[in-house]
Amino acid sequence: MNENSRLHASSNLRNTLLSEIGIGISANSILLLFHILKFFGGHRPKPTDLPIGLLALIHLLMLLVMAVSATDIFISWQGWDDITCKFLVYLYRVFRGLSLCTTSLLSAFQAIILSPRSSCLAKFKQKSPYHMSRALLLLSIFYMFISSHLLVSIIATPNLTLNNFMFVTRSCSILPMSYLMRSTFSTLLALREAFLISLMALSNGYMLTLLCRHKKLSGHLHSTSLSPKASPEIQASRTILLLLSFFVLMSILDSIISCSRTMFLDDSTFYYIQLFIVHIYATVSPFVFMSTEKHVGNLLRFMFKGIINV
Repeated sequence: MNENSRLHASSNLRNTLLSEIGIGISANSILLLFHILKFFGGHRPKPTDLPIGLLALIHLLMLLVMAVSATDIFISWQGWDDITCKFLVYLYRVFRGLSLCTTSLLSAFQAIILSPRSSCLAKFKQKSPYHMSRALLLLSIFYMFISSHLLVSIIATPNLTLNNFMFVTRSCSILPMSYLMRSTFSTLLALREAFLISLMALSNGYMLTLLCRHKKLSGHLHSTSLSPKASPEIQASRTILLLLSFFVLMSILDSIISCSRTMFLDDSTFYYIQLFIVHIYATVSPFVFMSTEKHVGNLLRFMFKGIINV
């Protein structure tokens, strides 16, 4: 690929990424606003409203930090100092970790809600929001600890010709770490990933089993001329299963791009593709959640009506 073609491809990837961030910020803002209005409007909340609203808030903050970082990735200017680099990169990594934690706990929470009364999980239904809050707090503290090395390894790099530095933005890079430090933090991250993905896998398998059982029961009810309409819990479980499958797919693509980026010596094109991949879930998930809420349409019509009147 010649230099002109490379610059054109990078420009297209940049515009695509910035559009994705803008759409994601707008969608998560609407979803979060909907849950806030629903709470203060006196509507009876569903069990999943809290984790979904929290996930929208996390994704909104993550994309806002990414939008700020994008100004230093794509735009040449004075640059940031060490403190700004450390703060923004660390904050962004924490929000990414919280997105994974909240998604995993949401899958477990939905599995508890879907469980029948005869199940051993039924006793956790009333206390599950409380336990989820505690689990998310503990996981957040753990992830903030294992990401603390970024406060040391992230530095401002005004000289872009430095070797062995991993590019983050035009102003920020990651210092090469010692083998012991790299192994320690990689092991902690691998343990976190293994635990949360195993939790998702178990929850998904359990929900899939219950949904298959419900499908057979629905077929029997339909054959006896009774309504086979799925309950809200069943519909929510299908939505979450769809999102989790999509999340796992994006995680696999992220890993492939990360390996490719390492093999091709930190090529900027692979970096832009990786940034696009890791934000697809945060951009798509609010649309999936809003598609299951009939009141969101009323909120959007009210907002657009207000804008037109102004």
